[in-house]
Amino acid sequence: MQGKKTYQEKLFNQFRLSDRVPEDNFYRRLQTTIDLSFLYKTTQNFYGSSGQKSIDPIVFFKLCLVGYLENITSDRKLISHCSMRLDILYFLGYDIDEELPWHSTISRTRQLFPEEIFESVFTKIFELCVSVGMVAGHTQTIDSAPVKANASMDTLELKVPEEDLEHHLGQIRNISNRDKHKPLRQSKENRAAKEQQTLSASKKELQAIKSRNTKWAKDQDARPGAGSKGSRYTSNKTHYSPTDPDARISVKPGKARKLNYLSQLTVDTANHVISDIKAYHGDGKDSQHLPDIVRRVKQRLWKSELVWENCVADTGYSSGENYAFLEAIGLKSFIPAHGTYKGGPDGFTYYEKQDYYICAQGKIIPFKKVFIEKKNQTKKKEYRGSKQLCIDCPIRTSCLGKSAQEKKFTVTYYRPEYERNIARAESNQGRYMKGKRQSTVEPVFGTLTQFMGLRKVNTIGIKQANKCMQLSAIAYNLKKYMKFIEKRTKSGAGVLALYFSSKTTSYKVINALLRLFKTPEFLSV
Repeated sequence: MQGKKTYQEKLFNQFRLSDRVPEDNFYRRLQTTIDLSFLYKTTQNFYGSSGQKSIDPIVFFKLCLVGYLENITSDRKLISHCSMRLDILYFLGYDIDEELPWHSTISRTRQLFPEEIFESVFTKIFELCVSVGMVAGHTQTIDSAPVKANASMDTLELKVPEEDLEHHLGQIRNISNRDKHKPLRQSKENRAAKEQQTLSASKKELQAIKSRNTKWAKDQDARPGAGSKGSRYTSNKTHYSPTDPDARISVKPGKARKLNYLSQLTVDTANHVISDIKAYHGDGKDSQHLPDIVRRVKQRLWKSELVWENCVADTGYSSGENYAFLEAIGLKSFIPAHGTYKGGPDGFTYYEKQDYYICAQGKIIPFKKVFIEKKNQTKKKEYRGSKQLCIDCPIRTSCLGKSAQEKKFTVTYYRPEYERNIARAESNQGRYMKGKRQSTVEPVFGTLTQFMGLRKVNTIGIKQANKCMQLSAIAYNLKKYMKFIEKRTKSGAGVLALYFSSKTTSYKVINALLRLFKTPEFLSV
């Protein structure tokens, strides 16, 4: 007999949420895995002693984690999504007849808690990964990627000098038709400080920008797509965002200019666990941020009783200062040098012990002085020969040119550090490390941006952007941890770790035993 289902709401129901959520459900397992009770103590000072009760800090962080696990960046959509999922309600500790917090409560609480609270949660989850042997610590890979800011290029405003405003605007608004008038979209509120709205570029920099703008202006307005928000030439020297003053204009080859933040990511090579993440201004260089990243990661690994040996990164982090810094703290760098690096002029041989060069004609070009180059503020060494050495040289014209009377050139002060790093990077181990970097940190960045809500931050300001990146990394590490535990439980390897899980046992002993358990020789017994 054919069945026909009819639905009629009951006035009274007997319903238990725990009965409806399967035992192997991800959020049910996650609910019993993480312990965020320490948040009550760390966030206590941010609340008053009277008035209406706020959102539970544990519920707030769980809601945020669900957003990044489900790739939802809108707080409004997040609440709507959670209200329809029984497993998420169980994870949050809400019953089906309880109302979830208002979406604006999430954004206000995110602004209330400082960055240190979010970092403490990240460290807690990282230590959880360390405790089960997911983190080796000896090799860390570093990379960066732009993350779109919550601001539009259409709202960009021109920076102006403190004096002679009208005259300056008349000169500078020759970039394109769009810059001759007001922005296409007026920002509701100008959040930029006076320093951000005022020109800080030198006259020489402004002249270079002006000549570049004039060249662009000749054909820019007539070309297809000239009305696009990424088509005009813009610079952080001349423009700022009133919507998000911390956002910076950045560009990648072949792509339009956008307002971005720079996400610096560090990943452990053992199981691709994120060991550090932080937001920086989008117009900075990777090499400028490396010392700050290394100090932070080294301290976190040290607290977890892990020893860091190898620092792996791409060419963007290359600089003599960075090579010397890493050597000073006992780290081996595997960072390819820039293609522009030269240990000296072509055809010259360097003698390190005597610290001089010999030219193709056998003449000695001695070291003269150490100085700081004004353009890039880099430390360099100057080598200069005398006029008597070059006056009768047969290749004088091709070597010195028409006006020079003596051979003079500069070399980076950190030439020995460069040479040692290049030798490591070109060795067999260096080629192996390059493959490790490409297969470790780059896929992690792709996962964060495509599947874990980090394609664009939904907040304003660099501090808030850093919180978004921390939450995305926490969600990623939690997902890796849950998969690792599930696989180990099925294989039976978790029994060994459970036996040695007493407080007196060192993490190093546990990790060593786990590695022994996984070896083919042990498995074949």
